[in-house]
Amino acid sequence: MQTPTDPAPTSHMDLAAELRLPTNWLDYTILAIYFVVVLGIGFAARRSVKTSLDFFLSGRSLPAWVTGLAFIAANLGATEILGMAANSAQYGVYTTHWYWIGAIPAMVFLGLVMMPFYYGSKVRSVPEFLLLRFDKWAHLLSSVLFAFAAILIAGVNLYALAIVVEALLGWPQWVSIVVAGFFVLGYITLGGLSSAIYNEVLQFFVILAALIPLSVLGLKKVGGWDGLSDSLTESHGGDFVTAWGGTGIGSDNPLGANWLTIVLGLGFVLSFGYWTTNFAEVQRALSAKNMSAGQRTPLIAAFPKIFIVFLVMIPGLVAAVLVPKIGTAGSDLQYNDAIPYLMEDLLPNGVLGIAVTGLLAAFMAGMAANISSFNTVFTNDIWAKYVVKGREDTYYVRFGRLITAIGVLASIGTAFLASSFSNIMSYLQTLFSFFNVPMFVVFIVGMFWKRASMKSGFWGLLVGTTAAMINYFVIYKQDIIDIPSDQGANFVSAIAGFVAGAVVMVAVSLFTAPKPTEELQGLVYGTRSPGMEEPPAEGDDAWYRKPALLGWSAVILAAACYIPFSF
Repeated sequence: MQTPTDPAPTSHMDLAAELRLPTNWLDYTILAIYFVVVLGIGFAARRSVKTSLDFFLSGRSLPAWVTGLAFIAANLGATEILGMAANSAQYGVYTTHWYWIGAIPAMVFLGLVMMPFYYGSKVRSVPEFLLLRFDKWAHLLSSVLFAFAAILIAGVNLYALAIVVEALLGWPQWVSIVVAGFFVLGYITLGGLSSAIYNEVLQFFVILAALIPLSVLGLKKVGGWDGLSDSLTESHGGDFVTAWGGTGIGSDNPLGANWLTIVLGLGFVLSFGYWTTNFAEVQRALSAKNMSAGQRTPLIAAFPKIFIVFLVMIPGLVAAVLVPKIGTAGSDLQYNDAIPYLMEDLLPNGVLGIAVTGLLAAFMAGMAANISSFNTVFTNDIWAKYVVKGREDTYYVRFGRLITAIGVLASIGTAFLASSFSNIMSYLQTLFSFFNVPMFVVFIVGMFWKRASMKSGFWGLLVGTTAAMINYFVIYKQDIIDIPSDQGANFVSAIAGFVAGAVVMVAVSLFTAPKPTEELQGLVYGTRSPGMEEPPAEGDDAWYRKPALLGWSAVILAAACYIPFSF
């Protein structure tokens, strides 16, 4: 189904001819230096890998500032950069909702409320928490669903990389995929999670170095923010440059969602479902050196997250001005091409090399986050629990390296599933509504309701996932209910999955036995475990490191950012 807001398909050959970058030796030198440093970090991290805990969770030894930057870099993959720029070109300033209401509250909730349970229970993964709270069936189903989703999302990064690099540099798609896959495989196989995390810290700054000049030069070309706002208002209407304009119930807007759908579907269900249960993010917090550092990991990440929206939104808005018909039948450019187009149009050599390196860094950060979480879940939660049990620790380290290679190869196979989506952020939000939201409802009910029975976890997860898929593939795709856009359909799918999962969990719990109270210590709100009583390390009790202060400051700052865009 193609909706009025869906762009017409574009030939990648036409795109390549349109966007080829005038790169020279300086740009390629910058790119080569980056790849050398990436592998160097992998070799350096290899020396610290002695046990499976070192390989999969960095020995739980990393400081909060490192894990915090890695947390945000793992999220700031190419799908985030290209996808949110595409969102901005298509939906305008509504993109701010994915950050200020669709990320910050959930990140704060993860740090203040959920990390004490995750870190205190000493689990090595998010699915392992469900094993402790419910039973092996909930654990196995969540592990399989997460592993499958991780490979799909890693494939999105590879697909996006292949298309963009082909267009910008002229490399064939298979070359781009093999090169990026080789480097990600190399440094994760060498140094495990530590290598991925330290590379993500590097990638965070490389990505900023790419996006900042692009945003500044883009604004300059369209006459600053006032010129940008005036042009968009004239071409797209006043609501395009506001966060809440046109979102009244019954009103039409480009997003195809009203304020209630945005708040419930994105701000609560999709957002909390992603940030609190997505192991690609939570794994970074679990690698922190102590409970305080684990809690502060998502809270530290929340502050750059508040402002990064400007670096991905502005290029999309500028592209909407410079190419008024972007993403429509009247243009050769898709929404996903907003940033590549500006790179070709605005950046000089040298800066261009940094920008290309930043894009590749973003692709690799997003892919590495999903591959490193995939190898942990598959090794610990599937292979070691149900296939080959009780082997020596070194065996599981070797298997972790093997499954990393298999995961990279599998992600190559799934890369082209993303090709049917002209806005890759829509594709990602679809995956999140299928896999993360049902897992979130199981977590939230199980964590806050002692009566939730062992069997309710499995059935809530299964029915929630099924309900979200039915809404998308049957109700939306078959036009049973008119939903104006993919993103609007994702919000509705998320709500459907959440409600169905919660209802089934309550119903099943009323007819099956709850878990004994003594087995719920440290797993349900209001109970404690010895691991949750860990005193703060020296310096962690400083007032400016208090998790509550960091968390509420982020929420207030995010709310304040809405003010200039609300009228």
